[in-house]
Amino acid sequence: MLATNIRPDDHIFPSATKSCAILGRFDIGQSLHCLILKTGYETDVFVASSLVDMYGKCGKIKVARRLFDEMPERNVVSWSGMIYGYAQLGEYEEALMLFKQALYERLDVNDFTFSSVLQVCANSTLLQLGKQIHGLCFKTNNDFSSFVGSSLISLYSKCGVIEEAYLVFDEACLKNLGMWNAMLIACAQHSHTEKAFDLFKQMEGLGVKPNFITFLCVLYACSHAGFVEKGQHYFELMKDYGIEPGDQHYASLVDLFGRAGKLQEALSIIREMPIQPTESVWGAFLTGCRIHGTTELAAYAADRIFELGPVGSGMHVLLSNAYAAVGRYEDAAKARKMLRDLGIKKETGLSWVEEGNKVHTFAAGDRCHEKTKEIYQKLEELGDEMERAGYIADTSFVLKEVDGEEKIQTIRYHSERLAVAFGLITFPPDRPIRVMKNLRICGDCHTAIKFMSKCSGRVIIVRDYNRFHHFEDGKCSCGDYW
Repeated sequence: MLATNIRPDDHIFPSATKSCAILGRFDIGQSLHCLILKTGYETDVFVASSLVDMYGKCGKIKVARRLFDEMPERNVVSWSGMIYGYAQLGEYEEALMLFKQALYERLDVNDFTFSSVLQVCANSTLLQLGKQIHGLCFKTNNDFSSFVGSSLISLYSKCGVIEEAYLVFDEACLKNLGMWNAMLIACAQHSHTEKAFDLFKQMEGLGVKPNFITFLCVLYACSHAGFVEKGQHYFELMKDYGIEPGDQHYASLVDLFGRAGKLQEALSIIREMPIQPTESVWGAFLTGCRIHGTTELAAYAADRIFELGPVGSGMHVLLSNAYAAVGRYEDAAKARKMLRDLGIKKETGLSWVEEGNKVHTFAAGDRCHEKTKEIYQKLEELGDEMERAGYIADTSFVLKEVDGEEKIQTIRYHSERLAVAFGLITFPPDRPIRVMKNLRICGDCHTAIKFMSKCSGRVIIVRDYNRFHHFEDGKCSCGDYW
């Protein structure tokens, strides 16, 4: 087109910048931006909005914000592009502030805007705010959108209200693949494994073609339920749909075998992979080694991971924990020293509970909360009841070398227990206590919360970094397999 001296206009430029956004080609987008400036279209609301959207989706949020602020006139595309850009980068507060400003300016927001903001609420586990935005979607007739539907399923699932996610899914008139995938991963995370398999069958029956994300969802469900043969079946089924397994699929398959204790088989899968094993593949294997206390294989996996180059703090911590779990504290200390030498900080374990429009956050041994006295008193009362019911602290989960009594004291005040105790003294008896956690729940806390649910007669829902645990009457939905 340019070669034949045909000048692009306000219709062509937005289409071209949209293509750059889809492909993530920021470099070509910049060249287009230069051409837009040369041809004088930078003040056109449609062209400028498409540029904001492109920069936002390519992660260049500062450039997008500068253009957005300089626009003499903005439309729903420019607002939505900025909100999505902030949401994509995890700058949730900025995204919510912009959405609030858009509503204040009486912008006629669309389903894409709502979808982005609902994802912010889902990722921040802001259930009450998410419910308010759901109500706004209903009032503006945007609740019929598949984009909004997918985000609502994600919101309710990530906030521990799986029943509402099912309701949104069942009431949807038109379900796109995104909605099916959102419901599948929700089922997998909440241990509704058979329901996930049933949904996959429904998809096949309705002629909905699964994609690579769909198979990741069902493999995840198999992995966290210990269904090795089922997982193998779905992995092989991918080829029938013309989908070539990627590194994430292999990581899920390795995780499936590793969690089931089939570590040699998992290692064979890695060695026979047609693609180079990634950090996530070796990380899945390392997780299996840690669960089953196989430190020799864990060390072998760690060596392979470090050969890949710089890795995240999670890998160092995983190796350190694998050593500490079998009493090799010197090796664990070396792994942690490596973290410090590289200047990498271990992520602090946090648990939080939403109460109305406020989020209460706790760290292990935290004594900063205004209700600290009542929280610790509640834990002491519960501790006595739990011991009478048969609870015995498992100090093997204290991953440092200290004496027995100190280990018991250390484990007693983990962040999830403080959050549960806060819920017990704050919420009415008929309300489930929902606790969110950024790291994996430790084995002893998992056992302790089962006893807490039994002694208190309460439903306690805990979300750790990869799944939900529904505790009721001394039992957990994961069946102690996670």
